[in-house]
Amino acid sequence: MPKFSLVAPVYKVQGYLPECLDSVLGQDCTDFEIIAVDDCSPDGSGAILDEYAKRDSRIHVIHLTENVGLGRARNAGLDKATGDYVLFLDSDDTLSDGALSAIRDRLEATGDPEILVFDYARTYWDGRVRPNLRADLLKEKGPDAFSLAERPQLLDLLQIVWNKAYRRDFITRTGLTFPSGYYEDAPWTFCSLISAEQIAVLDRVCVHYRQRREGGNILKTVSRKHFDVFDQYGRVFDYLDAHEELAEWRGPLFRKMIDHYLTVLERPGRLPQNARAEFFHRASADYRARVPKGFTRPGGGRGIKYGMLERDAYTTMMSALRAVKLRQQVKTRVRTTLNRSKRVAMGAFYRSQRRLPLDENLVLFSAYWSRSVSCNPAAIDAELARLAPDMRRVWAVRAENADRVPKGVRVVRVGSREYWAALARAKYLVNNVNFADSVIKREGQIHVQTHHGTPLKTMGLDQQKYPASTDMDFEKLLERCDRWDFSISANQFSTVIWERVYPCSYTTLETGYPRNDVLVSATSADVRAARAALGLADGTKAFLYMPTHREYQPGFTPPLNLAVFARELGPDVTLLVRGHYFYGNSPHVDELRRTGRIVDVSGHARVEELYLAADALITDYSSAMFDYAVLDRPIISYVPDWDVYSAVRGTYFDLLQEPPGAVATTQAELLRLLASGAYDSPETTERRDTFRRRFCEFDDGHAAERVVRRVFLGEESLPPVVPFDERRHAPTPTQALELVERA
Repeated sequence: MPKFSLVAPVYKVQGYLPECLDSVLGQDCTDFEIIAVDDCSPDGSGAILDEYAKRDSRIHVIHLTENVGLGRARNAGLDKATGDYVLFLDSDDTLSDGALSAIRDRLEATGDPEILVFDYARTYWDGRVRPNLRADLLKEKGPDAFSLAERPQLLDLLQIVWNKAYRRDFITRTGLTFPSGYYEDAPWTFCSLISAEQIAVLDRVCVHYRQRREGGNILKTVSRKHFDVFDQYGRVFDYLDAHEELAEWRGPLFRKMIDHYLTVLERPGRLPQNARAEFFHRASADYRARVPKGFTRPGGGRGIKYGMLERDAYTTMMSALRAVKLRQQVKTRVRTTLNRSKRVAMGAFYRSQRRLPLDENLVLFSAYWSRSVSCNPAAIDAELARLAPDMRRVWAVRAENADRVPKGVRVVRVGSREYWAALARAKYLVNNVNFADSVIKREGQIHVQTHHGTPLKTMGLDQQKYPASTDMDFEKLLERCDRWDFSISANQFSTVIWERVYPCSYTTLETGYPRNDVLVSATSADVRAARAALGLADGTKAFLYMPTHREYQPGFTPPLNLAVFARELGPDVTLLVRGHYFYGNSPHVDELRRTGRIVDVSGHARVEELYLAADALITDYSSAMFDYAVLDRPIISYVPDWDVYSAVRGTYFDLLQEPPGAVATTQAELLRLLASGAYDSPETTERRDTFRRRFCEFDDGHAAERVVRRVFLGEESLPPVVPFDERRHAPTPTQALELVERA
């Protein structure tokens, strides 16, 4: 018998079904069976199931001859289950990587409880991931296994069946089955939780709950089927009547019932307008029939609604709801008016500040749309403090990121009066992207565009050839670029591209990238400190994995299976994963970082420190490859979708023909390269040398100094670029360790 039986009802999900099945078949725990129930689906779902079943004997397909609905389809699958534990998986949802292993390990650690409750996250078509708002209830505190009486707050979780593993003999003993109709999860979930003697929790996202863009949730459709909720709670209370030993749960379940009725009544888009009064009267009858003796209504507005239900006061209830809606509409109008007034007032303030003299000693910095203190602007800031300490340096930072600014940095919050005053009066504006369209350049102001990478993908006007990659207004783009006085370049390759795709009257400074100075000047102590900050032990091989943004993908889904990577390369290898800054922290990485073998560095403030700590870089189309090459350490190009990426976004050279080192187009190929050490060979070293000479042309460790002397100090004669063969670079982690051992 398998450890797990996964029961998956299937109906009109042909677009999502392969992803669902692949998420199960790709689990590192293989001790399972899938019982897929084709609920007479009218699309190609049944054929997809049959094709998968041919390829994998763990998939068992049941084809129903008529459509019976979700509950009865689950029952059909449950009848065929043979596993120790049963899990229910909706066929448009997916399991997270490593979910079954985590569930198996938690079951073993908690003595095989009757129910294990695990976490989930909502995933959206546009890449957003929203965590379970009550995930705090799954913290693994107190006894490993417990009854509901010890943690009754679990009733406050969304009552669904697919966030739990049920011991099959427990299901048999209690005789649980699913009813037909809407809200079929309620009787199963409530009756199972109150009956279980041993429950455990797992504080880990195991299911990704798909929120379809086109809808698909029947509970959000206007229908009289929502009256099914009365039958479902009738089953719950029938179960209580048949089990006198569970009488203590009448009060909590009565409250859950009334809350559920009120939710159906109040949510727009559920009940037909002409059925609302009937629904209210049915709910009121249930209230009076089932209210436990001595029940105390909740306080506040919720309690008032309970009282109206108890009195069957439908007209009063509807009047109260209309009054609440009217108050909300008034508040919204007031808030909109206030926001508009604030914008008008701030615009007037900005205009008034522009009439004041420029502050010749004020510099305003920004990076990545004011998300952080980083990149080339941060390196220029540091050098300016050294060479011109009398200059006052200020950073524009968004309010939500202000608490992550390093100590000692002066900040103006984007949108504040101080921000607009600085934009109006600063002599120098330094950014690695463009300032907003609303910023007006004054006569005498100097804008420095530092850029934030050497381009492999098409940029600026060249993106017009690839309309699928952007919806940019190119006229507005060039108006923003017209404000530039200086454009920083790391190599002649970039100079030619920038001047063509941003055809404006700025001066190009071929100085190298200031942010890369540290990759030349860092000492062995700096390298060891960077590794220590990430918890990397001596002797650990650290690969930094930095995939870039793909316009044709809505979110950060690493093309590298991180769990397989960790397993195949062994305990002495750590993978540092940094998602593109568009994504922020990744839920995929969160699931694996507890192992310590995979470290999520997406939120790390300074990528240059990650470069110093890593023994090698794995990337795809990210400009990280051009910066990391300064270190003269191995670079592996993992490009499984090169054909798609180059066609959709367009590139300036063929990465497969001119790579900075080893190239892999499949995960198996990548793992072979890493395991064998072939990623660091005479051939890859020669490729890297060619790449470095082309793209690290001016990165000699003095880029920031050249920028400061030219822009802020007005010097025309700048320090010459150190000849390529005479340059040094920061020691590798191995070299840094050897220096310590020799000392």
